[in-house]
Amino acid sequence: MTIVAGLLLTVVAWPSVTSGAVKRATTVEQSRHLWATVNVCDPDDRPEGIGPDTIGIRASMPGSRDGRELMYMRFRVQYLSDRDDRWHSVTKGGDSGWKKVGRARYEARQSGRNFRLSPPSGRDSIELRGKVNFEWRLRGDVVRRAAVLTTKGHRSLTGSYPKNFSAATCTVTS
Repeated sequence: MTIVAGLLLTVVAWPSVTSGAVKRATTVEQSRHLWATVNVCDPDDRPEGIGPDTIGIRASMPGSRDGRELMYMRFRVQYLSDRDDRWHSVTKGGDSGWKKVGRARYEARQSGRNFRLSPPSGRDSIELRGKVNFEWRLRGDVVRRAAVLTTKGHRSLTGSYPKNFSAATCTVTS
């Protein structure tokens, strides 16, 4: 009789599990607020504050709604190598280091960084993209991490040129 009761309990419980009644938690990686984009790309008209050979990288990270946590971003530039057709980190002048962007109490925070990088000698242009690392820290300890590459189609709150520019890569020409 206990086997029948157990089977009956399983059949009764089954619909609640499969009908969507169990809500899945959204992870940091699944958040619509986690992204990075190229928001400035070697503009011809050189607006004030943006020099030649500039790539701007902007990113957004979701807050945890916990005001005790601090959020950090690290912006890095990568280039596409002609030799092996792979992406490599720019070792000189292409790393912002860790940048504190604020407390995690808000739904999301954005920040960005511009880099001036010229094509290497003997080349007319170089293709660049960004990689952004994210950390959420509580009392100095990292409690979450994420990393994304730049993609297009994002809206920067500030700093894009031209206005609302968003791309996955940027070609800087000499």
